[in-house]
Amino acid sequence: MRPLDGIKVVTLEHAIAAPFCTRQLADLGARVIKVERPGVGDFARGYDERARGLSSHFVWTNRSKESLALDLKQPEAAKILDALVADADVLVQNLAPGAADRLGLSYEKLSEKYPQLIVCDISGYGADGPYRDKKAYDLLIQSESGFLSITGSPGEPAKAGCSIADIAAGMYAYSNILSALLLRPRTGRGCRIDVSMLESMVEWMGYPLYYAMDGQSPPALSGAAHATIYPYGPFPAGDGKTVMLGLQNEREWKLFCDHVLVQPELATDPRFASNSRRASAREALRAVIVEAFAPLTAAQVIERLSAAGIANAQMNTLNDVWVHPQLAARERWQEVSTPAGMIPALLPPGVPTSFEPRMDPVPALGEHTDAILHELGYDSAQIDALRAAGTI
Repeated sequence: MRPLDGIKVVTLEHAIAAPFCTRQLADLGARVIKVERPGVGDFARGYDERARGLSSHFVWTNRSKESLALDLKQPEAAKILDALVADADVLVQNLAPGAADRLGLSYEKLSEKYPQLIVCDISGYGADGPYRDKKAYDLLIQSESGFLSITGSPGEPAKAGCSIADIAAGMYAYSNILSALLLRPRTGRGCRIDVSMLESMVEWMGYPLYYAMDGQSPPALSGAAHATIYPYGPFPAGDGKTVMLGLQNEREWKLFCDHVLVQPELATDPRFASNSRRASAREALRAVIVEAFAPLTAAQVIERLSAAGIANAQMNTLNDVWVHPQLAARERWQEVSTPAGMIPALLPPGVPTSFEPRMDPVPALGEHTDAILHELGYDSAQIDALRAAGTI
């Protein structure tokens, strides 16, 4: 038994935010029916071919779902969609602004017929306000939310290397849907959930926003180093590899001087007597650290840091992560089926002891169309007619 066994989710989704949300629901046992455009499908299917011929984005966000190919512009599609939603618990959509309303899928219309339905709308900027109708992609929201202004190096702003704005919105949609499912038995009604990518990212920007409050200067662009804590970031070792380390307090600073740099006198050097002073004098302190690490390999530096109780990490490549010993030891990789064969997939974070997360196949476009329509009462001749008309 899984927590969401028996929960039915219908999703009109593309790209990342909504698919990432609904994949989390599927992980917990929900039945997720993904409505896709015939012949093309979710446009994320075409982003690349890097996952053994399939799109890396699509493989990541769409396992354990059923794919129904349905052209929403065809007359018969509305009837099919209504039959799907009739016994659904959740409808999720991240279509273009206004598209769901034009299809008759607003919460206001649906709740009249299906008062227990939970409708989750995911958009770039939310359901109202002057930006409501603006198109929004991950990089654009990273920019609009101020994230780009604090990320990168001086004169070289940088985006996050993964779809951070989509992920943020997807996770807030997921958690709000779970909350709505918990609340529904007490109210007897569903609700509307309005998730904005911008608001999701601005929530994640809380620390730098408060740091720069009342017109104060923002955190400095500092590459992979921490903007306001030092030393906290990457440092080269003598063998050309990079070590990541981080100090959090004065006790750790003394341990770092005594046992890693082996220069105990630095602990009382007035230039470095507090975090704010170390951050202000980071160039001078960096030179000291680089010189101390020069005779050592990265492994030796990490050994010293670990012995002193100083937080550290290797700067892994993506290839390193696939074979990470911690993930292997905890058996976090499984294999799932895809149209291109078996492919590794990370188990969902969190290790519940009461159930196994669902790890079912990544669907081919329209793979479940006939089965779903049969379930809705269509016979084979009717399905053939729908296919001939281009509805499915």
